[in-house]
Amino acid sequence: MQTLWGLILINVLCTYTGHKNSLFFDRYKFHVGRIGQGEKIRLWSSGFLHVDMTHLVFNMFTLYIFGKVVLIQMGPILFLALYFFSLVVGNYFTYRNHKSETHYTAVGASGAVSGIVYASILLFPEMKLALLIFPIPLPGYVFGIGYLMYSLFGMKMNS
Repeated sequence: MQTLWGLILINVLCTYTGHKNSLFFDRYKFHVGRIGQGEKIRLWSSGFLHVDMTHLVFNMFTLYIFGKVVLIQMGPILFLALYFFSLVVGNYFTYRNHKSETHYTAVGASGAVSGIVYASILLFPEMKLALLIFPIPLPGYVFGIGYLMYSLFGMKMNS
C-alpha cells in the first residue's frame, strides 16, 4: 500500500506546489506547443498536477479505490509500470488529438488512473462498488464508463 499512498502523496505535493507557484505549474503542465518543441517531460509531469481540489480529490479517490486491488494482484513494480504507461499513453493520445491546437493545455492523472481502473475491471470483472452518494452496488465497469465520461468531459471543457 506504500506504493499507492506514495503516488497519492506525490500528486498532492505537486498540485500544492503548482498552486502556490504558477511558474512551476506552467513549466510542467501539458502544453501541445511546448511538447511539439521537444519538452517531452510534460507528457508525464502534467499527470501530477490538477486544476483544483475537486479534480485532485476525485482522481486520487478513484486511484485509491481501484488501485488497492490492482496493486495487490500485480505487485508494486507492475502497478507502477501500468500507472506510468497509462499516463504517457493517455497524454500521447491527447497530444495527437490536439496536435494542431498549439495553445492547448491540460493537467491531471486521468490517463494513469484510467489504466488502473480498467486493469481492475479486467482482473475482477465481477467487482461491485457502492459509494456513500450512490449506496446501491453496481458493477465496476459502470464506474469505469463513468470515469471515462468524466475524463472526456474534462478534456472537452479544457479545449
